[in-house]
Order: sequence, then C-alpha cells, then structure tokens
Amino acid sequence: MIEYFNILFGEIYKILFLLIPVLTAVAMIVWLDRRVWAFVQKRKGPNVVGPFGLFQSLADALKYMFKEIIIPASSNKIIFILAPIVTMTLALVAWAVIPFGENFVISDINVGILYIFAVSSLGVYGIIMGGWASNSKYPFLGSIRSAAQMVSYEVSIGIIVINVLLCVGSLNLTDIVLAQKEIWFIIPLFPMFVIFFISALAETNRPPFDLPEAEAELVAGYQTEYSGMMYAMFWLGEYANILLMCAMGSILFLGGWLTPLNFFPFDQIPSPIWFILKILFLFLLFALVKAIVPRYRYDQLMKLGWKIFLPFSLVWLVITASYLFYFDLLPVGKQ
Repeated sequence: MIEYFNILFGEIYKILFLLIPVLTAVAMIVWLDRRVWAFVQKRKGPNVVGPFGLFQSLADALKYMFKEIIIPASSNKIIFILAPIVTMTLALVAWAVIPFGENFVISDINVGILYIFAVSSLGVYGIIMGGWASNSKYPFLGSIRSAAQMVSYEVSIGIIVINVLLCVGSLNLTDIVLAQKEIWFIIPLFPMFVIFFISALAETNRPPFDLPEAEAELVAGYQTEYSGMMYAMFWLGEYANILLMCAMGSILFLGGWLTPLNFFPFDQIPSPIWFILKILFLFLLFALVKAIVPRYRYDQLMKLGWKIFLPFSLVWLVITASYLFYFDLLPVGKQ
C-alpha cells in the first residue's frame, strides 16, 4: 500500500514539475507575443506591470479570476461549461510525451507522435462544444470554421510527419531526436518544415489563419459568449497548443534538445535549455507572422490546405521514400 502511494506521489510530482513551467511559459509567451507585435508597429507594448511589463499576463489572469462568469440563459449549460475545460485539459495532456532531454520525459511511449495526433484531434471537440452550446450564430459559425480548418490542416501535418518517420523508423519522440545527431531534418526536408510551420499556424488558429475569431465578421468567434475564467481557459488552451506545435517543430526538424554547436562551451549547456531556446525561436516566428501578414479569405485558406499543401507533401513523401529506398538508407529493424 505504501509502495502504491509512493508511485502515485512520484507521478503527481512529475506531472506538476511539467505543468507549472508550461503554464508559466504560456503567461510569458503571451507577454512576448504582445511585445513583438508592438515592436513591429513601433509601439512600447505591455511595460507597466513589473519589470518590462513581465507581470502583465499575471495581472490579466487575476483580473479574469475575479470577473463574473455569465452563462447565457438560452445556452446548453453543461456543455457550455465543459467546453473550455475540455480545450485546456487536452492542450496540457499532450505535453506528457514531449521529451526535454534524453531521459527527461513523463511518459516515454513508443507511439508518442500518434498520441500527440490523437490528443490534438480531440481538441476540435472543445471548440465545437463551445460554439454549439452558446446557442448564438456568431460562436456557431466560428466553431464550424475552426473545426473545418483544423481537420483540413491536420491531413497535411500527418503526411509531413510521415516524411520524418521514414527517415527515423520509429514513432518514439526520443528516437526522432536521436536520429538527428548527424544532420537535423530541417536540411534535407526544408520544404516540409516550411509547410509544417504554415500548417501549424492554421492548426492553432493563429494569424493569418485566425478566421474562426475574425473580429470584423464574427465578433470573437466561438469565445463570444464566454467571460471570466472560462474565457481565460480557452485562451490558456490556445497558447498551450501553440507552444506544443513549436515543440513538435523543434523535435521533428530542429533536433529537439541536441546542441547545434557540438564543442566547448556549447556542449556543456543542459539539453532542456537548448530545447526551450528552439521553442522560443519558433514562437518568435509565430509572433512575427501575426504582426506582418494580413488575414486570409476563407476560400483561400481551404484552397491552400487541400490544393497546394496536400499534393505537394504527397509528392515529397514519394521523393523521400524513393531516395531512401534507392540509396539503401531506410531504417530497418528498429523497434
């Protein structure tokens, strides 16, 4: 019995050890996002609360905590309350398989990439539930758009991931990183990295693909009827998903926690630091895109996903497979 409790507390400790930094990182990247946006537009950005405005996100979170939660009379109350909980929980659950170092992962399962796909596919449900339960036309339209968009771009992300898996021969995220010791996959698979990055923008509803919450036409999309902490949970889930996509990009293409410069003093820097720096680099690209690219029209968004990215990634998949087969580079016998 005592042994059982020891295992239980050990696991809870590991989960908290990951969750608290992730939630802190979410608060920090909201600040970074706003600062980058302000920098591009020659403004100051958040700079009042704390040094450089670092505690602005904390102040916003506190504000949301004390706001009244208003549930519309005509809404389906149970589903309305469940939607933000589902969105946030699924966004955080996916972090269980992300490796920050060689043995620095909560759950090192051999199908890590499939697990992330399964969880991120379920994320659509939270948004549909929120839009439908609000019983209002703007949230409903926003959630339909979001679902269509996320499903469309998951297809091309799936094919891009298959390109990487062909080079590795394993679905385990640690194996994918260790396979990049010689050369990072961004070099041979650069077009796939570009498509992955753009698809990740669409998958996480980021500008220029923020059609579900297009202020001009849909007020605030599926979040329109939400207030207080429930709105903040949607917002937390959204940014946790963005960080997850940045982590996936760095694992699949940028060598995860591996050092880019394999000599002193760079090889002395702890591996999680390199991983976090790569995630930050990708997030800076996300933030810059938000600041400099205008919003797509909905039909253009769908055309890009189905008529350009999908055929191109399929062709590249055939090229990758043919190259590996012809030069006898296929990874064989890896479990």
